[in-house]
Amino acid sequence: MPKVGMPEIRKPQLINATMEAVNDAGLHKASVAMISSYAGVSPAIINHYFGGKDGLLEATMRSVLKDLSDAVRKQLEAVEPDNTAARIIAVVKGNFDPKQLDSKVVKTWLTFWSHSMHKPQLHRLQRVNEQRPLSYLRRELKQVVPHEKAAFIAQGVAALIDGIWLRGALSPEGINTTLAEALIIDYLQHQLPELNWHDFQSTKSS
Repeated sequence: MPKVGMPEIRKPQLINATMEAVNDAGLHKASVAMISSYAGVSPAIINHYFGGKDGLLEATMRSVLKDLSDAVRKQLEAVEPDNTAARIIAVVKGNFDPKQLDSKVVKTWLTFWSHSMHKPQLHRLQRVNEQRPLSYLRRELKQVVPHEKAAFIAQGVAALIDGIWLRGALSPEGINTTLAEALIIDYLQHQLPELNWHDFQSTKSS
């Protein structure tokens, strides 16, 4: 995390520069000097406020995770609180928000995941990332199914989100959000009570 006193105007510059450098060269080749040149600042600023490249990657991922959380909340705010199926789809839509599908963000995610296996501070951040969608999904599902089934369905939806996202990220065609939503809806149709699903369909078609 950046030290106290980091000028707020500099953080977005450095975070965007980190993603641009990772997108262009990968993290191993994206040196502090390269990132600082992208941001138009001195390398000393990165080392002083972030302690080097690892600290800057952590700050970058915190920013990406905040964007993701904001996207999910925005989707949920547009859905009636009693339409559980539609709210689950809102969580799905938030995870496939266009901002998250930008090439530099996708490559930053992939870089983050690979490094989180070896960096304790990134691993902790990944744990937060794993639990957040499960929390959203369980909260909605518990309105219509027992606790254990809610947890089971939530795991299934989260696995589909991650799997579809990863396959798309590694494919030349990219992430197909329409296919992603269709596959997850198909899963939900087999798991959610019929009445709840019909409520979602009527809202979708209105």
